Amino acid sequence: MEKLFGTDGIRGVANRDLTPELAHRIGRITAWMLGRENENPLFVIGRDTRLSGTMLEGSLAAGINSIGGDVRLLGIVSTPAVAYLTKSLNAAAGVVISASHNPIEDNGLKIFYRTGFKLPDALEEEIEKHYHNDKDELPRPEGSALGQAFHDGDAVDKYLEYLKSNSSSLEGLHLVVDCAHGAACRVSGELLQELGAAVKMIHDDPDGSRINVDCGATDTADLQRDVVAAGATLGLAFDGDADRLIAVDEKGNMVDGDAIMAICAVDLAEKNQLKQKTLVATVMSNGGLDILAEKHGLKVIRTRVGDRYVLEKMVEGGFNLGGEQSGHIIFSDHATTGDGLLTALKLLKVIQEKQQPLSELASHLERLPQVLVNQKVTTKEGWSENRRIKEAIAKIEQELGKRGRILVRPSGTEAKIRVMLEASLPEDTLKEYAQSLAEIIAKEQS
Repeated sequence: MEKLFGTDGIRGVANRDLTPELAHRIGRITAWMLGRENENPLFVIGRDTRLSGTMLEGSLAAGINSIGGDVRLLGIVSTPAVAYLTKSLNAAAGVVISASHNPIEDNGLKIFYRTGFKLPDALEEEIEKHYHNDKDELPRPEGSALGQAFHDGDAVDKYLEYLKSNSSSLEGLHLVVDCAHGAACRVSGELLQELGAAVKMIHDDPDGSRINVDCGATDTADLQRDVVAAGATLGLAFDGDADRLIAVDEKGNMVDGDAIMAICAVDLAEKNQLKQKTLVATVMSNGGLDILAEKHGLKVIRTRVGDRYVLEKMVEGGFNLGGEQSGHIIFSDHATTGDGLLTALKLLKVIQEKQQPLSELASHLERLPQVLVNQKVTTKEGWSENRRIKEAIAKIEQELGKRGRILVRPSGTEAKIRVMLEASLPEDTLKEYAQSLAEIIAKEQS
């Protein structure tokens, strides 16, 4: 049976892989399944700025309505806002129409359960099972039993008020904010200014034809230049659906998710607020986190790549801080998913309280040299059993030594295989090893 759900919902090229027909069917199936728990289930739907968003929104909402479910259309809004509003509005589920950091032609459906957490694996599997059943035997109510869709652009204010309640004054901070032409355009500048910061916005047109293109959390070059030119305190970069944050210090240096987690973990630990003195990170996070944790009497637990696996481990172990190098950071005392804006507020609060520049705070994370190569492939299947690839990995492992490590994994959202090398070796040497392996993977997986 073909897999629909990846590590972050359903994704694909809009109108080719992720079609209006697929969205309509997913809407019907999900509303029917959750309607068994709630009569006339309520759904909330939000989207980023992608051009395909309204097309998929209409189809998804129609599918839900056809089962008898009602829909609140939130419009352009961040993923964490949908997660928060799903729970606070007592909805049966929430759906985000976004492909996050992916290229503009892609889109996705990310479903949140009524708890605000991503849909459990068992429910995803049940949806897939019904989707691949050729016969649509689901009910078709008529008349007053049909659901309705209505626009509710004001609901996001409830989310913003919640963020304000978990923040402090930002007076005296000068920020440059890169919205990636995505969901952050609607709320980030307004919130930060209301809290007292002086804000310069860039890439803040909600233009779906430019979402994530040479901007945002995946490309901070413009932000780095503008922070230095403006003499700003720091810069904040969000991705398309604003669940990630990458920062830029006052000197123009990029500060990734690992460094942000390190800063926040140490701060929480100093306040005795880091539960079980533990930070949850993925296998992609830099080994410097382990060195920093040891210095401060903390522990780092690692998971598979994907914020859903980080969150699973956090819930399982009762931990309250975790995330990814890419900028997905979860403060589980306050949110059920990664939230770029919440992360920004937490980081800014540390800077305000410690009265130290971001460059100084970030410098406490002593990084091991690390390189990452994303190799496009025709197929992600079978790479781990390929003889040539296995031999190349084994040879590089010998060169890296005992403190080095190599991670090869398929992307959960794109047709790519990622190669990460980390070791106490010159970065140029690591790049050569990574590129040579990527070339072999490209040949073998074409």
